[in-house]
Amino acid sequence: MGRVYYIFSHGTLSRRENTLLFQNEREKKFIPVEDVEEIFILSEVSLNTKLLNFLSSKGIVVHFFNYYGWYSGSFVPRESSVSGFLVVKQAEHYMDENKRLYLAKEFVRGSIANSMRNIAVNFDLSVLDRVRDIEVLMSLEAQFRKAYYEEMEKLTGWEFGKRTKRPPSNPLNALISFGNSLVYASVLKEIYHTPLNPAISYLHEPSTRRFSLSLDIAEIFKPIVSDRIILRVIGQNIIGESDFERDLNHTYLSESGRKKFLKEFDRLIKTTYTHPALKRKVSIRQLIRLELYKLIKHLIGEQKYRALRAWW
Repeated sequence: MGRVYYIFSHGTLSRRENTLLFQNEREKKFIPVEDVEEIFILSEVSLNTKLLNFLSSKGIVVHFFNYYGWYSGSFVPRESSVSGFLVVKQAEHYMDENKRLYLAKEFVRGSIANSMRNIAVNFDLSVLDRVRDIEVLMSLEAQFRKAYYEEMEKLTGWEFGKRTKRPPSNPLNALISFGNSLVYASVLKEIYHTPLNPAISYLHEPSTRRFSLSLDIAEIFKPIVSDRIILRVIGQNIIGESDFERDLNHTYLSESGRKKFLKEFDRLIKTTYTHPALKRKVSIRQLIRLELYKLIKHLIGEQKYRALRAWW
């Protein structure tokens, strides 16, 4: 896997022959394109279609965040691993109520199980076995998430109140929103490298304006990426009140806060763990792609899908 680059400064990103050039009044930096797999842009950066065509030819995914650190969207190159057979299988598992419910339950089970590795919450996972409806399933997941964030509030000493997204109402909500967006974007990039169609999902309703399969898979990884980073940056005083800015009802990470969070994010997704089945070390980035291939095997009837349960 190639490197991930983060751009925080205003400037211009352009193509210079067979490489990338980022420049502004203070700096001029060449980025070797062979080394890049993913770019996060967290500032106002100018670019053009010539650059986008070049990035597309190299299979480089670019994620855009606005001034407040909110995820705006991603530039995803034209699919390079298209499989009509797999798209049909994805659609079949969405249209069949039982098949869809099975996958949706697994995403929720994985999410809750991984969350409970972080914070002890009184929740009986077996209750999901009796669920026969996606809306009921999402309602149960929302109840768990509410209790989970309340425990996080107690553990960190930071006010949570209730989950607010756009805009986040306080620092803890701002951290959750920013972290979750990073996970969503990272999952989308990994989907791009598989034959899966990112618009066909099972827990979240497919939509014309979002890659909802990324939302499904992100549910599994948010607890072991975003939430763990939040607990770390608060618990070790890496991020504090001075790393947030407020604008009327908005609370968002400042540039310094985003840099600190992304440093921890980059460190965590590159950290490796010995996989109990593969008997080799894998990073979280690799675990995301492995999760997608597990889903593919399920869709084509090769092996039943079971969502990742963190063992570390």
